[in-house]
Amino acid sequence: MRNATRVSLEQVAAHAGVSRATASRVINGVPTVASELRTRVESSVKALGYQPNLAARTLVTRRTDTIALIASEPDIRVFGDPFFSKIVRGATIEVGAAGLQLVVMMAQTPEDMARVRRYVTSGAVDGVLLISEHESVDPLPPALLAANVPLVIGGRPMQPGVVVPYVDNDNVGGARMAAEHLRSLGRTTIGTVTGPQDMTAGLDRLDGFREGLGDAFDPDLVEYGNFTQEGGEAATKRLLARAPHLDALFAASDLTALGALKALRDAGKHIPEDVALVGFDDIEVAGFTAPPLTTVRQRTVLQGRAMVRLLLARVRPDLSANHLEGIPDLRGVNHLVLSVDMVVRESTAPKAVPTPAP
Repeated sequence: MRNATRVSLEQVAAHAGVSRATASRVINGVPTVASELRTRVESSVKALGYQPNLAARTLVTRRTDTIALIASEPDIRVFGDPFFSKIVRGATIEVGAAGLQLVVMMAQTPEDMARVRRYVTSGAVDGVLLISEHESVDPLPPALLAANVPLVIGGRPMQPGVVVPYVDNDNVGGARMAAEHLRSLGRTTIGTVTGPQDMTAGLDRLDGFREGLGDAFDPDLVEYGNFTQEGGEAATKRLLARAPHLDALFAASDLTALGALKALRDAGKHIPEDVALVGFDDIEVAGFTAPPLTTVRQRTVLQGRAMVRLLLARVRPDLSANHLEGIPDLRGVNHLVLSVDMVVRESTAPKAVPTPAP
C-alpha cells in the first residue's frame, strides 16, 4: 500500500538514482535527457504514484498544459448544434492524445467577452481555439493577438487585416456543388436560405451558391437564416410568400433544412416532387429525415482535430504529429481548407416533365 503522504520530487530522484534536477527535467518534458535516465525516472514516477505540483510546474515550464476552446455563442447553441459538438469532439480527441487539458468556454455578450479575454490573457492557457466568430460582436481575435496568446480559428477569419491561422471546410465549393446539383435536375426556380452574413460560413456558402447557379441566380430568391431549425422554418416561409412556385431550395445548414422541411410541408409542398431540397453538414439525422436529406458532407470532427494540431505546431511542436489522416505536416502551415463531398439522398430528384394531354 502506498504512503498516503504526498510523494516528493526528491523521493522520485532517489528511487530512480538520479539527481533532483534530472528528475525535474524528465517530469517537465525537457527533451535533452538521455533515454535510459528518462525511463528510470518515469518508472519511479509510476511506482511511487508521484503527482507533480502543477503550480510549480507552470512556473518552471511557463506552460499550463491547458487549451481553451471558445465559442462566440450561447451554451444552448453550442451543446444543441451538431456542428459544435463535433468540433469539440475532435478537439477533445487531440488534446487528450497530447496529454493536455481542454477548457470549453462560451461568450456572447460584451460582459462574457471581457471575462473570457481576462482569463485567457492571464496566462491560464497555452493557446486558444476560437469557433463561430462573428464580425460585429467578436473582439477576441485582435485582443488575443495583442496579448501574444497563440490562436487558431475554426473557419476563415471574419475580420479584415487580422492574420490568424485557421482550419475551414470548403464552404464555397460545397455550396457550388449543391447549386449545380439542383440545376442539373432541371429545377429552374432555385432559392436559398443562407446563413448569417456576419460569419464567413454564411458569406462563403452564399457566394458558392451564386457561382453554382451562374446566370440563373436570382437575388429575390435569397432569404437569410441563422443556421438554426427555427430560423430555417421562418426564412423558408418568407421565401415561399415571395416565390410560391419555388421548385428547389438550398439550405445552408442541415438544421436550416430541417426547418425548411416543416415549412414546405405546412405549405402543402411534396419533397422532392414539388421542391428539391439540399442541406449542408451531413449531421447524423440527415439520413433519417422523411425523405432522407441530400446534403454536403463536411469533415467537422477532423476540423476540430486539425485545429489542435495547428495550434500545437506553434506552441508545442514536440507534441505535434507529422500528419493526420492524410493531412500533411502542419508545421509552418498558416491555414488548411478541408474538402467536402456531395451526399445524394431522396430529398432531390429530377423535375417531373408534365405528361401531354391526350
